[in-house]
Amino acid sequence: MTDVMTSAGVSTGLFIGGEERFTDDVLTVADPAKPGATVGTAAAASVQDVADAVAAAKSAFPAWAAMGAEERARLMADAIAGIADDRDADAAILSQENGKIRFEAWVDALVFEIRWNLALMLAGEVDKGHTLPVVPGAIPVNTEVAYQPLGVVTVIVPFNWPIAILGAALPHALLAGNTAIVKPPPSAPLATTRVVQRVAEKLPPGVLNVVTGKDENMAGLIQNPDIAKVCFTGSVNGGKRIMEMASKTLTRVTLELGGNDAAVFLEDAILDDTHLDRLYAAIFDTTGQICMNAKRVFVHRSRMDELVAGLSARLDKAVIGYGLDEGTTMGPLHQSAQKAFVEEIIQEAKDAGADVREFGDLPGGDLAGGNFLRPAIVVDPDPQLRVVTQEQFGPVIPILPFDSEEEAVRLANDTWGGLCGSVWTGDPASAQRVGSQLVCGYVWVNDHGATRLDLRAPFGGMKQSGFGREQGIEGVRAFQDTRSIATIDPEALAGMAH
Repeated sequence: MTDVMTSAGVSTGLFIGGEERFTDDVLTVADPAKPGATVGTAAAASVQDVADAVAAAKSAFPAWAAMGAEERARLMADAIAGIADDRDADAAILSQENGKIRFEAWVDALVFEIRWNLALMLAGEVDKGHTLPVVPGAIPVNTEVAYQPLGVVTVIVPFNWPIAILGAALPHALLAGNTAIVKPPPSAPLATTRVVQRVAEKLPPGVLNVVTGKDENMAGLIQNPDIAKVCFTGSVNGGKRIMEMASKTLTRVTLELGGNDAAVFLEDAILDDTHLDRLYAAIFDTTGQICMNAKRVFVHRSRMDELVAGLSARLDKAVIGYGLDEGTTMGPLHQSAQKAFVEEIIQEAKDAGADVREFGDLPGGDLAGGNFLRPAIVVDPDPQLRVVTQEQFGPVIPILPFDSEEEAVRLANDTWGGLCGSVWTGDPASAQRVGSQLVCGYVWVNDHGATRLDLRAPFGGMKQSGFGREQGIEGVRAFQDTRSIATIDPEALAGMAH
């Protein structure tokens, strides 16, 4: 790939049909930590560029789909080889355009490779159908149930963990026999485009394409009749817009949306340093901007003070600053609008008389006025406050007491979302009992968050957190259709005539 460096930083193009394409119009990528600073520019696709990407993917589909899954897996393994060679540079770029600390950006890119290779381990299952045998006297046919790819699929990823999140869907879509168009986030497109293009260059032309640009030119990635499916990760409102657009062409969708995850600490929860460190990461990693972060903490009233003290001790050590600077533990929020929203719900809690505790010092110098916020905990707030009812997507967490297990389950489930949840207890039976009552797609025991997500397991939400599943064989099946071929058994048919 042509990795163009300009005076403004990194410059990335489109990648369509095996060829890099630059555009006169570009997206200027802002640095969320430094007001007025830019990280680089990304190509801004026209409506025609988008149509060209769909046409390239459509053209490549028949040959790619005709291969067996094992052959596709071999080509995909070759394509991912060496992806880590530029990881340090990818991480530095992602840290600057996203705002998160360098280490998290490095892990973001690492998880893409891990998910890709885990998907390839499923190659032997992808084409495996099953037979429905004759039922004497009732059904005189043998029916072969098999799977086939859908066609051209679009994968749309968000700004927060764009490369890692792409790994939950893209390799499964390709392994299933589809061709793909990736749309990186317009506010942080650079690192994702770099990674995907390096993979795409090693696959047959058109199998994998990358399109960046302004949303008003992107409708063809959803509504072009040659798009078979859209896989979208993002906000609830964004998911509703995608679903509405896709309905015009009956394009299938998988939606992995926001969450309002509950972490439930039972009376016998273990609150040592190990578990408190896990909780802290589950809340404040990526400055709170992870869909599966804990968004509400419910704790048995007898353990409330202990938990608040443990989180406070960790927040006292938070170092707010530039993501690339040594020692920084918390970067800025990605967008100024999100900073304003989080400030608003924290102020609303203060105005309502809630016990709001803020920590750390805001950076100055060239970082003054960046999207930085002091992390906060809100102790025992009114449950109707927005800091409890809405997804904060920022460095603030409400901590609420409960008196019984039944109350904890009711409070945890009393929300619009159902992405993830967690149960913290010293008793495995209690963990299973409470965990099985949480209305969400994924439950951790004595942990929470992306750090220890089982990357083999089906992942997705309930309620307004979306539908469809990613990862695992379920994630592959989400990009396939079933086909049944029934063959008459003459002997069984003759037997039914008597």
